[in-house]
Amino acid sequence: MTLDRALLAGYLLAVLAATLVHEPAWLAGALLLTLLLAGRDAAPLLRRALRLVLLFNLAVSLGYLLLAWLRELSPWHTLLLINLRVLLLSCMTFLFMERVNLFKALDFSPNLTWLLGLAYSQALSFRRSYEDFRLALLSRSLRRPRLADRYRASAAAASWFLDRGLATARETALALRARGFFHD
Repeated sequence: MTLDRALLAGYLLAVLAATLVHEPAWLAGALLLTLLLAGRDAAPLLRRALRLVLLFNLAVSLGYLLLAWLRELSPWHTLLLINLRVLLLSCMTFLFMERVNLFKALDFSPNLTWLLGLAYSQALSFRRSYEDFRLALLSRSLRRPRLADRYRASAAAASWFLDRGLATARETALALRARGFFHD
């Protein structure tokens, strides 16, 4: 077993454990361990994870606070548990993606490697398109775009990404079926 494959197995087990643990102290300890494993990259990793989960966790937390208030429950343990778990999983995933070569980890299966290559090329294509949309907005604006302009541009880009993603998924499913990945 290669190191990358062993790290993939360890990551999957850690994700499973993080979803099964319901004690905030254990989740906080696992988060601390993850940051220790990150070494000098711990602070940037934590900032990146916090930026990623902030909006989602804020929406979920506010919704849960409202529900708990309506039902006259104490929300603090559950909120701590949810937020710690999401932050831990995000940090673990970022650290895993920085340290492990997924192509090497999945090289035992030509089909998985092929699917990973397909997904990776799709992600690169979408990243390039996103950058094109961003640059197009900047180049067509005389001054810095207002918030409303950025929202409209983001909505148009999201619509395009959704349409493009559905069309690509349809084409990919047909290609996979033609190659025997799906059986009727």
